[in-house]
This record gives sequence, structure tokens and C-alpha cells, in this order.
Amino acid sequence: MSNDHLILIAGQSASGKSASLRGIKNPEGVLYLNAEAKRLPFPSKFREFIITDPMQVYQAFDEAEKMPDVHTIIIDSLTFLMDMYESIKVLPSTNSMQMWGQYAQFLKVLMSQKVAVSTKNVIFLAHTMNVLNEADMVTETLVKVKGSLMAVGVESFFTTVLATKKMALGKLTDKNAKSDMYTVSEEEEALQFKYVFQTRLTKETVNERIRSPMGMWSPEETFIDNDLQGVINRLHEYYK
Repeated sequence: MSNDHLILIAGQSASGKSASLRGIKNPEGVLYLNAEAKRLPFPSKFREFIITDPMQVYQAFDEAEKMPDVHTIIIDSLTFLMDMYESIKVLPSTNSMQMWGQYAQFLKVLMSQKVAVSTKNVIFLAHTMNVLNEADMVTETLVKVKGSLMAVGVESFFTTVLATKKMALGKLTDKNAKSDMYTVSEEEEALQFKYVFQTRLTKETVNERIRSPMGMWSPEETFIDNDLQGVINRLHEYYK
């Protein structure tokens, strides 16, 4: 069993990850698990829960299944959640080798036993870093974690991985950004840049881990508004 409505939003800091949440419909039905203990960059009506122990995320998924009015669970961010596990579980342990194994197991269990069986939309936000792949001598852009999970790749748990980008309007053309999911505001026109989701790989981004189910996005939808609700709608349409 898998969750068809599972999304990873990945990007560098200040690239629009949190801002992409602002247009979610019925925000009162969003369970927002805040592992970064920071305020969202917009007024929110989400049901917010500050995560101080990674195991609380397991509990939140269990409780959400008893709440029919909750339609979406957001984890912000996967990166900080795994850092928290390292800080409070691994580093204080007298048996670090055993705890590094449990670090990897924590995410595997979360994805296979909580996320996969959830009846909700599940959205993970994560920070990316540029990492040198010494075998191929190329720089890859990926979600960096520790231990064996790094070799597997966090992105491997997801079918839909979108990248947040801050892009000059001059790079957004009719060939890669022309659809009803792409608009340019007066402010963006004046500033000559826009925050977008990148949905497909391009020749300039072959070393990123962007992915989606086959046929979900057209070439003209390579770059779309960083509006998560639009992506959720498309997922629901695709798997209908």
C-alpha cells in the first residue's frame, strides 16, 4: 500500500518552501508539524504542533486518522526532524552505532508504517544542499541526511519531488512556463523574478532529484506557481 498524495518540496533556504503553503484550501484541516520552531511567513489557520521529540510525529499520524476534518499533514521540515533525532537520540547515547541504525529505521518506519497507510495528503518540506559526487565528479543537489540514509537518498521514498526556485523572469519562457498554473503578478513583473516550483528535469538541472509520475506535467509546466494547492489538485486528478 502507498499514499498517492505524498509530496516532497525541496529547496534551498529562502526559496519559497514555506510560502508555498499559503494557498491551501480549508487551512483549518491542515495538521502542521513544526520541527523548526519558526513562524510561517504568512498568517495561518493551520492546526500547528511544535515537534520537540521526533517520536511525536508517529503519534501525530495516528491521531490524524481519528480526525476526519484533517485533510493534510505537513512536516516542516524533514531536514530539521532528522537533525533533531541525531541531537536528542544519537549523540547522547553510549552506543552510537546502534543509535545510528535506529536513526535510519526511524525514517523507514515513518514512511512505510505511518505515511504509506495515511488517508491524508502528506507534504514534507526539506532543505537541499550541493554535494560533490566523487565517483562521477559532479555536484548533486539533494536533501542531505546522515548515515545509511544518505546512500539510499531521502528522495527515493517519494514519487513526487518538486524543487522550489527563485528565478529571473527572463528564464521563464513560453516553452517551460506557460499554463494555467503559471501567473506573473505586477510585483513580480517589477522585480523581474518569481518564486516557482520546478516539476521536471531540464538539461541545466540533471543532477537534481526532481521527479513526478510519468505524464503528470507537460514541458510547458516545467515551472509553475509555488502554490501547493495546485499540486495537490493535480495529484488527485492524476490518481483519480
